[in-house]
Amino acid sequence: MADYKKIKAEPTTLTRDLKTLEKNDLTIYEASVILAKRANQIALELKEELNQKLEEYVSHNDNLEEVFENREQIEISRFYEHLPKPVSFAIQEYMEDKIYYRRPQEDNIELS
Repeated sequence: MADYKKIKAEPTTLTRDLKTLEKNDLTIYEASVILAKRANQIALELKEELNQKLEEYVSHNDNLEEVFENREQIEISRFYEHLPKPVSFAIQEYMEDKIYYRRPQEDNIELS
């Protein structure tokens, strides 16, 4: 998993010029598909990481009366809530050319 704490993504939503997404002969549509897929990957990684950390605090008792708040669990949840959105991470990686992608239609070209 990547260390998303070190990526300098924007914590808030920004209005972007669509022309900045057109690079490496990609159309805006292709770039947005790449960003959406990468954002979904990042969201899944963050969700798995959060679930692993919160797993330590799960109580397997069936007693519903003994529900209490664990301060460490709350701090972990707050940290993940305050992280930038996965789309911000994806855009930052895209701008820094850190996303690998390929075009399957180009892979199927046969040379004679």
